[in-house]
Amino acid sequence: MSIRGLKKKQPKTFKVKIITVDAEMEFSCEMKWKGKDLFDLVCRALGLRETWFFGLQYTMKGMCTWLKMDKKVLDQEIPKEDPISFHFLAKFYPEKVEEELLQEITQHLFFLQVKKQILDEEIYCSPEATVLLASYAVQAKYGDYDPNFHEPGFLAHDELLPKRVLRQYQLTAEMWEEKITAWYAEHRGIARDEAEMNYLKIAQDLEMYGVNYFPIAQNKNHTDLLLGVDAKGIHIYSINNRFSPNKSFEWSAIRNISYSEKELTIKPLDKKAEVFKFFSSQLKVNKLILQLCIGNHDLFMRRRKVDSIEIQQMKAQAREEKARKKMENQRLAREKQLREEAERAKEELERRLFQLEDEARQANEALLRSQEAAELLAEKAQIAEEEAKLLAQNAAEAEQERQRLEITALKTKEEKRLMEQKMREAELIAVKLVKESDRRAKEAEHLKQDLHEAREAERKAKQKLLDITRLNYPHMVKYPQYLPTDTRDVNFDKGSVKLDLKDVDLKRLSFEIERERLDYLEKSKKFEDRLKELKSEIHALKLEEKQSGLYSHWTEVLGSLDRSLGNTPSWMKTFETGDSLDINLQRPFPAYSLNTTSSWPCTNKIQHAVPVEKSSFQTNSLVANSVGTGSRKQIIKVQQHDSDVIYI
Repeated sequence: MSIRGLKKKQPKTFKVKIITVDAEMEFSCEMKWKGKDLFDLVCRALGLRETWFFGLQYTMKGMCTWLKMDKKVLDQEIPKEDPISFHFLAKFYPEKVEEELLQEITQHLFFLQVKKQILDEEIYCSPEATVLLASYAVQAKYGDYDPNFHEPGFLAHDELLPKRVLRQYQLTAEMWEEKITAWYAEHRGIARDEAEMNYLKIAQDLEMYGVNYFPIAQNKNHTDLLLGVDAKGIHIYSINNRFSPNKSFEWSAIRNISYSEKELTIKPLDKKAEVFKFFSSQLKVNKLILQLCIGNHDLFMRRRKVDSIEIQQMKAQAREEKARKKMENQRLAREKQLREEAERAKEELERRLFQLEDEARQANEALLRSQEAAELLAEKAQIAEEEAKLLAQNAAEAEQERQRLEITALKTKEEKRLMEQKMREAELIAVKLVKESDRRAKEAEHLKQDLHEAREAERKAKQKLLDITRLNYPHMVKYPQYLPTDTRDVNFDKGSVKLDLKDVDLKRLSFEIERERLDYLEKSKKFEDRLKELKSEIHALKLEEKQSGLYSHWTEVLGSLDRSLGNTPSWMKTFETGDSLDINLQRPFPAYSLNTTSSWPCTNKIQHAVPVEKSSFQTNSLVANSVGTGSRKQIIKVQQHDSDVIYI
């Protein structure tokens, strides 16, 4: 046969693109293939045996339509494109996913389709249920949660929540991820097929799950209702509420469904019940509704019949597959656990090895340190022996020093006792000086008074002498030197003139005061020298006696002594200079005979006069009787100059 003949015998084909939820496939179909031929090809390619849930969907003039299985593909109203696109989707939904979905691929396809419907908001889901479903989806995709591997941000590129939920709550992507991860961490140990089945179990309880909605009207002019077809029956909804149906017809209660043009009639099984009629927008809509009703009704009836041999085999295989997977999962879990334990043991051994190496290193370092310490100890022992010798020598010296200090302490105690005695003596001397100062001050006041009285008496005596001279020698008043000697001897007893001897005693008193002042100054100088010696001795013992109470006492005593020395008696201040007294005593005084045998201060009158011979430029001296106060006596010279003025 020629090549041209072979080409003529090859059948003509057209290309078809099958789009599943997670993949795309292309096939070459013969021109005569029916819809069932293409559908079986796709199911074989997917390895799907539960084919009664699925169908091939295409969109024509904005309306979704299912490919008919009993008609040729090209004879149906399909899009004129190359390749022709069909969506492989679930057309009918099971009542109980856990019992009816036997193959893993079937579960996976349902899981992907329901998940997409929830994310596209075709099925309403609450935010809490959405987060839980998202955690199962993450478990099915990533497996068990591992905080070391699944770091924050690993869900940033996954679409897990509907946009409606994201808009409803003003939360960041990190906060949503934290909420999903909290649930995800609790699904540890769940396999992928179990996670997907748990997802479908939650989704099948949602109100809009598995429902196909079509707009209808009770009359031809208005569209105010929705008709929903699902695995349990037909439901009538209001246009604004797709959750709660206004009226429902279960498959077991429906006797017949028919349509005529745009009118669709539902006849209940109860003949007495009212027949429900409604109108759709197009004839194609009625055909699609009827097609979905027939398919769901057939599945409803099949669930309530005895399973066919094929279904029984599939369920047996599914049970065996589940048991095998369960055993495999258990084996994997045990292996994983053993591997984790082995890893933990390995980590523990590595840690222990590292610890032992560290301990060995520390032991070697300790050994080296101990050797160095032994050498140092040997050197220290030698040094300690030398120090012991030095300490013994120092101990002997310290013992000698201690004995010396004991002797010094005894001496110090004796010196302290002597010092206290000297201090007491100094205090007594200070007290005596204060008393003596007070006594001398009083005597000075008396002497001042006596001096004043003596001067007054001298003035009166001079005045009386002049008065007597005027009376007896009025012509010789101006020239007293020419008076005769006998006339000079005046008997003052006539005028009862009496002259006190206070002037003579004042000279003697001035001498005594001067001598006592010198004695007092000498004693004061000696006392100051003694105080300086005491101060130097006290200063030397201050450092040793700081802890005792005598330090403050010595300070007070020294202060009192300084004050006593600083306060010079008033009578000393008066007689520190004797010029005034000497000047008063150098005044002219008449030559009288003095009786000075009485005690000082003298108060006796003049008993007799002493004759004085005149001699030009000569001085005649008379010695008066001794004058004294008590046992003290003094010789007073009375001199007469050529001017006939007597000086004492």
